[in-house]
Amino acid sequence: MAKNTGTITIKKYANRRLYNTGTSTYVTLDDLAVMVKKGEDFIVLDAKSGDDITHSVLTQIIFEQESKTGNTLLPVSFLRQLISIYGDQLQMVVPSYLEHSMSALTEQQEQVREQITKSFGDNPVARNIQLPIQLVEEQVRRNTEMFQKAMQMFSPFALGQTGTSGEAPKKSDASKDIDDLKSQLKQLQDKINSIDS
Repeated sequence: MAKNTGTITIKKYANRRLYNTGTSTYVTLDDLAVMVKKGEDFIVLDAKSGDDITHSVLTQIIFEQESKTGNTLLPVSFLRQLISIYGDQLQMVVPSYLEHSMSALTEQQEQVREQITKSFGDNPVARNIQLPIQLVEEQVRRNTEMFQKAMQMFSPFALGQTGTSGEAPKKSDASKDIDDLKSQLKQLQDKINSIDS
């Protein structure tokens, strides 16, 4: 597939077939995954209604990738935490946090590759090895700090409060939510540290 400079339109038909209007060919979810990896921008539209269904198709690609390979990117604990946030007051903050975290990781991807090459040499094993946890630990810490700062912007009183009995119920609920989030982040950090050992 030739790289296109503009946004490519993919149409999804009722029979679940995907049609690439840029190349005038039918494509699969695997083809779309390759396009994403190449940096090709596309939008998926329902062929009948014209609705933008890009989000659901990308989610479907992630599901397929997670079930095909033995190297899953989304740990069960992360998935549970993500599901528990739906409907919570934190839900509006999470998409921005995840987007910034992934952007930062992507920007540092080349540096991480260079560090892996220095550590393991340039060989097939090094090219296929999963990232050593110590290389991403610092990024996780920075992302955690960024998330805590974002939470302070939305609820400045929540972080740093001890939850005394004299507080209004709303503050107590917000403090509890922040404490739960801190606990979940600590558990995630402990798991990362245990894998690193």
